[in-house]
Amino acid sequence: MIRTLLLDTQGQATPGGEEQIATWRDSPESRIWIDLQGEDADSKRALLEAFDCHPMAVDDALRDLHPPKIEEFDHHTLILYRGISAFDSELDYVPQQMVFVLGERFLISLHPGRAMSIDRLFEREGARLLERSPEYVALRVMYTSAGFYLDSLLEFDTQLSGIEDALVNDGSDALMRRVIAYRSRLVKMRRIFNYHVGITQELLGSDYQHLSRSKEETLHAINDVHERFDRLLTLTQMYYDICGDLVDGYLSLSSHQLNSTMRILTVITAIFVPLSFLAGLYGMNFAHMPELGWRYGYFLLLGVMLALVAGMLYLFRRKRWL
Repeated sequence: MIRTLLLDTQGQATPGGEEQIATWRDSPESRIWIDLQGEDADSKRALLEAFDCHPMAVDDALRDLHPPKIEEFDHHTLILYRGISAFDSELDYVPQQMVFVLGERFLISLHPGRAMSIDRLFEREGARLLERSPEYVALRVMYTSAGFYLDSLLEFDTQLSGIEDALVNDGSDALMRRVIAYRSRLVKMRRIFNYHVGITQELLGSDYQHLSRSKEETLHAINDVHERFDRLLTLTQMYYDICGDLVDGYLSLSSHQLNSTMRILTVITAIFVPLSFLAGLYGMNFAHMPELGWRYGYFLLLGVMLALVAGMLYLFRRKRWL
C-alpha cells in the first residue's frame, strides 16, 4: 500500500496515492510524505531510485534485518529504526524495521506491516507536522512509537510487582519460568533501545543537513526523542535487574528450604545410627551373650536407647538444628 500526504504552497494537506508525486514535483514549494506499507522490494527500489537515493541507502533500506542507524548522503538522510506492530504488558511484542528517507521537501517511510505510530499520526496530525518540516514528522513518529513501548513497560511494572509478591508468598517453578521469559525479552528490548539511544546521541552530537540542530523545533524534537529512549533503556535495565534479583532470590529460597530438609533428615539419620547399631549388636544371636540371659536386659537396652534419643535431641536443640 502506498499512501501520500501532499502539503501545497497554501498549507493545504491532501491525502492520496502515488499520483500525487507528480504534483509535488511540479510545485517546488510543496512537501510530501510518502508511506509504503508491505510493498515488494522492486516497488521500494523503484520509488527510492526515483528520488535519487544513493545506491547504498537503497540497499540498506531493502535489507530485512539491519541494526538501527543514521547515515547522511548528499541529497537525503537515511534513518533505520526498529518500530513495533504489536506490544502488550506481558512484553510480547512484534518488532519491525522502519526506514525513513529525509529530503529537503519529502519524507519517505517504509515498513513491512502495520505501524501503530504512523497510523496514529498520518491522518490526525500529519498535515500539521509536515507543515513544520519532514524531519519533524520522522522524529514525531519515533517519539510516538517510543510512547507505545513506554506504556506497555509501565503496565509490565504492575505485573512484575504481583510476581514479586507471589514469589515471596508461594513461589513456584511456573512463576520462575515466567520471570526467566521476561528477562529474555528484556535483553532483546534493551539491545534495541541501546541502538536507538545511540541514534539520538548521534543527532545531538552531530549536525546533519536534513536534521539541523540550528532549527529550534528540530532540536527540541531530538531532545524529546532522546529523553524518551533514554528512559526506556533505563526502565528496561531496571526491570532486567529486578527479574535477575527475583531469580537469585528464588534460587536462594529454594536452596535454604533444601538445606532445612537435609538438616532434618541428617538429624533423623544421626539419631537412628546408634539405635541401629545396638539393635544389630544384640540381634546377632551368639550363644554366649550375657545380656541375653539377664531378666532385665531388654528393658535396660530400651532405656539406653531412649536416653540416647533424648540426649541427641537435646544436643541438636542447643545447636539450633531443630
